[in-house]
Amino acid sequence: MKIRTRSSAIIGAICLVASLALTTASADEPAAPRQAAKVTLKKVATAQNPSAGTAGPGGTVWIAERAGTVRVLGAKGLGEPVLDISGETTTDGERGLLGVAFDKRFAHFYISFTNLEGTSTVDEFAVRGGKIQPNTRRTVLTQTQPYSNHNGGDIKFGPDGYLYIAFGDGGAGGDPHGNGQNLDTLLGKMLRIDPSGGKPYAIPPDNPFVDDPDARDEIWAYGLRNPWRFSFDAGTGDLLIGDVGQSDWEEIDWAPASSKGGENYGWSQMEGTHPFRGATEPANHVPPVHEYDRTGLGCSVIGGFVYRGKAIPDLKGQYVFSDYCDGTVRTLHMENGKVTGVSDLGVNGGETVSLVQGCKGELYVLGIAGSISRIDPA
Repeated sequence: MKIRTRSSAIIGAICLVASLALTTASADEPAAPRQAAKVTLKKVATAQNPSAGTAGPGGTVWIAERAGTVRVLGAKGLGEPVLDISGETTTDGERGLLGVAFDKRFAHFYISFTNLEGTSTVDEFAVRGGKIQPNTRRTVLTQTQPYSNHNGGDIKFGPDGYLYIAFGDGGAGGDPHGNGQNLDTLLGKMLRIDPSGGKPYAIPPDNPFVDDPDARDEIWAYGLRNPWRFSFDAGTGDLLIGDVGQSDWEEIDWAPASSKGGENYGWSQMEGTHPFRGATEPANHVPPVHEYDRTGLGCSVIGGFVYRGKAIPDLKGQYVFSDYCDGTVRTLHMENGKVTGVSDLGVNGGETVSLVQGCKGELYVLGIAGSISRIDPA
């Protein structure tokens, strides 16, 4: 296995501004509306600007607050912070504590944040008995940010046990440095690394660009503008990415569990299925499975999860997502990577910033104003 001996660079992305459509369409043709599952949003806690979350040990849900604290949601509600890096991060622009993840054994906890200098950072902590061990902290990845926006930073472990990191094109607007299509930078990419295989990490030997001298070994997929939230289907292992658009189109990208990586999702030559500013579609462009325009009330797709819980049988197998400006919770009905229908669940999470999947597959909706709500059967 190839070992990196230096901290490498990553950078992130979300643009939570502008206006999105209530009309939805698949990448190929308009998806037929479907009968929606009957659900309700049950508020279970209030946090201070919650930004992300992850399933934790003992059936808990760990919630990241943007200013730099992590709190545990258990049977008795939201506890006191179990981690506080608020003295090390900044919330200007789109910065802050933006991603959290456990490895599969809950043996290590990872945080993704921007530090006081605006540098994107992924740190690791050992976990023992369900508790973070502060003295084990180490930095896995860092990179100075060119701009204060597009500081995404979602992190998740895939079914293969590797850590995936989604980061945007570096900020500003229109990808001014052409990072999305440039394989010599980590910007605008989905990364795949093995944090336990080396210091600070190892490169999985089957990453798609390992043997390409003109590409970064960490890259799993590219052509992403602003992949604020992504997830793996707990039932199939498929990857789904909510990629925030520039001005006109929001998109959801999909890759099967059998993918060998290397997908080009098109940015900045494409915005969804549409050429961006007169560009030419790349020959290897992988179009989104779903896109919607910004003629309505929304502005930034918030990628979610395929529902695999037991509380709402009618929701099983549907991809649940939302939008920061619109707040409506919707679903995609999918078969073999094709969208066969779209549903509006009839509930609204406000300024939705993230969805979180608990250990048993139930889903939570985080509103940036503070609400933590569980999607329950109506």
